Amino acid sequence: MSFKILCFALALFSAALYAQGMLIRLAARFGIGQAIKEYGPEAHFKKAGTPGMGGLVALALVPFLLAFSRAIGTAGLREMAYIWAYPVLAAIVGLSDDILKLRGRSGDGLKSLQKLFAQIAVTVPWAWLASSGGVYLMPTLVTSQPYGFALLLFLGVGILNAVNVTDGIDGLACGAMMLSLAAAILLSKDGAVRLSSAAGLALLAAFLWHNSNPAELFMGDVGAHLWGALLLTVCVQSHFVLFVFPLAFLFGVEIMTVAIQIFSIRRFGKKVFLMSPIHHHFELRGWREPKIVARFCLAHAAGMVALLIFLLAILGLYEGAMPDVIQ
Repeated sequence: MSFKILCFALALFSAALYAQGMLIRLAARFGIGQAIKEYGPEAHFKKAGTPGMGGLVALALVPFLLAFSRAIGTAGLREMAYIWAYPVLAAIVGLSDDILKLRGRSGDGLKSLQKLFAQIAVTVPWAWLASSGGVYLMPTLVTSQPYGFALLLFLGVGILNAVNVTDGIDGLACGAMMLSLAAAILLSKDGAVRLSSAAGLALLAAFLWHNSNPAELFMGDVGAHLWGALLLTVCVQSHFVLFVFPLAFLFGVEIMTVAIQIFSIRRFGKKVFLMSPIHHHFELRGWREPKIVARFCLAHAAGMVALLIFLLAILGLYEGAMPDVIQ
């Protein structure tokens, strides 16, 4: 990373840290706190009243991020806007859900189908435009628009929900996403991807300052949707869509455990896990939140490496030789 990018990331970190501190103080002053879902672990009830919508700060800073990115000189405004357009649209869906929770003083906002339709509504136009020239599954493997559109629509809606369900204990979704964006910085040669990932990493670091256990601020759906969409768009911009699978390893595992639990209950009338997603299973087994976060982040890092090696092996076999990670 260049010195300019480091300075840019530091400035974003400082701005986000200050803004989130203000958000926490304002929430305390006006008695604004997030309600806890009744069907969650009992230990979480003590977190009631903790301010939510922490991702709103990152969303508010996106225009400044785009405005100043041109001065960095490593990426054009068009490429940066392309990466951040879908995260902003997705974050607006999450924000709507958070506002309904706040107004109703409940842990539930949009109904499941309402949220799904809203996610599809913002993903469809982005997926169609992003697939207009074909979708690069790998640097040398392109699929046509109909198949690429369907893939991006599936991945888009899936990753929004995957990051959302992972955001269940203090610091877990944030810590895992920081590892994912750090990997994108190391592996990508695209200037807009590296700058966007560095900016995202800085914003998440500022959020983690307040979100580490015990959390003073929750990410909210606005944050989960923003970061989930960003993770996908950096992969699309890198011309390596399949790269999202290693980068989203933990998020994929989390949402798969939800699907397995639902299927098992409806089909066999039995639970596979004490509670899903799987981090709640370990909570109910007596693991403390910091232990879950540390071990899950280690598992996420190991999963990313393993899946990356697997993808590179496939790519090497496809091209007849091991290429660079991302062209």
